[in-house]
Amino acid sequence: MSKLPNWWLLAAALLATGCATPPPGTMTPATAAAPAPAAAATAAPPTAPPPVLPYDEAVLNAATALLKGAPALPAGTARQAVVIDPLIDGMSGAQTAATRSMGERLAGLIQAQYPQFEVLPFSAANVARNPLVLIGTFTGVNAQRQTAGMREAYRICFALADLKTGKLVSKGLAFARPEGVDATPVATFRDAPAWTEDPATLGYIRTCQGTRAGDPINPLYAGRIVAAALVAEAIDAYDAGRWQESLDLYTSAQRSSAGDQFRVYNGLYLANWKLGRRERAEAAFNQIVDYGLAHQRLGVKFLFRPGSTAFVADPRLSGPYPLWLRAIATRAAATAGTPGTPNGASCLEVTGHTSASGPEPLNERLSLLRAEYVKSQLEANAPTLARRAIASGAGSRQTLVGTGRDDASDAIDRRVEFKVIGC
Repeated sequence: MSKLPNWWLLAAALLATGCATPPPGTMTPATAAAPAPAAAATAAPPTAPPPVLPYDEAVLNAATALLKGAPALPAGTARQAVVIDPLIDGMSGAQTAATRSMGERLAGLIQAQYPQFEVLPFSAANVARNPLVLIGTFTGVNAQRQTAGMREAYRICFALADLKTGKLVSKGLAFARPEGVDATPVATFRDAPAWTEDPATLGYIRTCQGTRAGDPINPLYAGRIVAAALVAEAIDAYDAGRWQESLDLYTSAQRSSAGDQFRVYNGLYLANWKLGRRERAEAAFNQIVDYGLAHQRLGVKFLFRPGSTAFVADPRLSGPYPLWLRAIATRAAATAGTPGTPNGASCLEVTGHTSASGPEPLNERLSLLRAEYVKSQLEANAPTLARRAIASGAGSRQTLVGTGRDDASDAIDRRVEFKVIGC
């Protein structure tokens, strides 16, 4: 691990905000307008920052802080029910081998050392009992502990939320070294064709990060937690190869009041594709595209050969690409050119992305060439896009994982994004 510049200043800011990392050099209006009082010269030094620990030790430290910080049981209560909403990557929202193992370790730790809690499965029926909900994010950070550039450590953030009061009751924070961390997404997120900023996932992340005990649960999360339990069960079924069960659960989630979720449409596509129901899979992918374009960001995991603009040759990976391209082209063509922007019409921006490995000038050039190739494929499916689509390359400036491993763990960093813009 390289030396962390301005270590204690950055860590003090992290401690002040819970689990969020503020932008470097941020100055509030109050601090900018008034000089420090004279008494500040004798103030105590900043609290020592959480060190970057070996992974296992970091997980234990964060879990211990969370569970020991939980309030005492209400009078007359023998045990308090706890459910664990599966932990996720704090940028992509994916469940990974690391986040899943952390959830299992938390459950085991509670059962072994904290008899005041009863761990129940995360299900819609148990959520209806208004238990405590344990959530957590696992986020790659750079040497300055920010989610940009090459990631060199992981920020572990745990939170315990009380559904009865609608508030957080405890937090836990630690930083882990990357050695021994398996950040490979579980099957659902490995196979998912697309990504966007889903409000349901965003609410989860915001509830965990940048909060303190006593803060309210983010409404984006609280209002979707029953559907989240159905989605969690659907993910478990898909990962176990029980595709019909997964499809039934995703269908139930979609029919709920909070069922308009990007991860639900991804799940409907995946389960139908595995069951060989191509027409239903294509209909679900159309919903994915419509959702992403309506929310101004749709990242699709087209996988290319290393250093090339050609798709990977493995049909298990690239076999669905013609379906994806056709759906994106037709849905985008229906959207592009629609009145409503300041210029009277809208266009489609196709942006290529790369992982953080390799020289950035090369990454920028490669990402642009890949975007141009995808744009040409869209135009072949919908010729009207030729006058209303542009290509651009972001290189590795907008990585979500940022480890530069160039494997399944950071495939989302090599996505192609689609966005409706003004012409």
